[in-house]
Amino acid sequence: MNALPKTSPSPEAARAARTALAVLFVINLFNYIDRQVLYALLPLIKEEFRVSDAFLGALASAFMLVYMCAAPPIGWLADRTRRVLWIAGGLAAWSAATVFSGLSRSYAQLFCARAAVGVGESCYGSVSPAFVAEHFPPERRGGVLAIFSMAIPVGSALGYVLGGWIGGTLGWRSAFFLLGAPGLLLTLFALKLKDPRSPQQRAAKPPSLREYAALYANRSYLASTLAMTSMTFCLGALAVWMPTFFVRTWGLDVARAGMLFGGVTVAGGLAGSLLGGWLGDRLLRRTPKAYFLVSGAGLLLAMPAAWAALTASSLPAALAATFLAEGLAFLNMGPLNGVIVAVTVPAVRSMAFAANIFVIHALGDALSPTLVGKGSDLWSLKASLLLSTIFLGLAGALCFWGARHVHADTQEASHAG
Repeated sequence: MNALPKTSPSPEAARAARTALAVLFVINLFNYIDRQVLYALLPLIKEEFRVSDAFLGALASAFMLVYMCAAPPIGWLADRTRRVLWIAGGLAAWSAATVFSGLSRSYAQLFCARAAVGVGESCYGSVSPAFVAEHFPPERRGGVLAIFSMAIPVGSALGYVLGGWIGGTLGWRSAFFLLGAPGLLLTLFALKLKDPRSPQQRAAKPPSLREYAALYANRSYLASTLAMTSMTFCLGALAVWMPTFFVRTWGLDVARAGMLFGGVTVAGGLAGSLLGGWLGDRLLRRTPKAYFLVSGAGLLLAMPAAWAALTASSLPAALAATFLAEGLAFLNMGPLNGVIVAVTVPAVRSMAFAANIFVIHALGDALSPTLVGKGSDLWSLKASLLLSTIFLGLAGALCFWGARHVHADTQEASHAG
């Protein structure tokens, strides 16, 4: 395959692209801080409300169920309206819901507040990946989306670290107050973003339901979505339960467990995201299969690394294996989102990401935290988490299947768009 043709945007467009990436990265950071802070606080919440592990896992599932169900209608509306308003409105909504989580005086109130976080984050998640990618030429999108996705491990780590520290020092409610409020201020920056779509694209006739349904006839889109679903099933369970696993297995307190797991997550996630984006863009010059190949190899290798992290005989060995597993798993963050952008036309991209969100969470981490919690109640937390690592291998296999079709699907989307 020949190298992709390079384009040179105007200085104004280049500035708008850098601004969009910077602002959306920071917003994405708080997206994951507010999402993951709960998990560092689970031992404290369990102690106060005296609920089972299955009920604790249901707090995560409540968020995911609302998040995934809200995404498709929001994606449909975003394709027809100003996407900037969905980004800003979603940010304000989930930040307010995070603050209200700290006001909860019962398990039921906290359950409802965490579910409300899902509404706001679905507005952002349906729009933001395509919004930032469209500011950049195709040959740079893997790297750009990798940078954007770096907010996932960094924000997750900050959620664990800050949540554990604030929760252990000031109480779990204070963690929600202090980490939810900054997002409300960021809304002002979000409102100033410029939509990268051309006037002709914004004025075009909205897609039909038939065009949306055709997404699932696109084998590359289907492979990406199913691979991300399988990966999310495992990583969602690990994200919720690993701090608690460290507390129970290694006798750590909440603050130290959050600090260690958060530190490993940010290190592994940053290394994996950057390396995956760089490798994907570099190999794309040689083969259109690059994004899938990089993702698939990382996910297959992440499975034994995750197993080693859960069966390690010492805390340092567990941390080292966790770093390796997360680094390998995060190789796909930029590339698989890049595949979705490449194989869809601009008019349906918001819905493409919204439908992706629905599937990966409906069949992934909307279920796995509760299922792993139930498995923990029946057997042990270690055994339940070990079973979840099988899904990393399945995700890798799906990527290699998608690699067979991506060139034809990219060409078809390019001609149609």
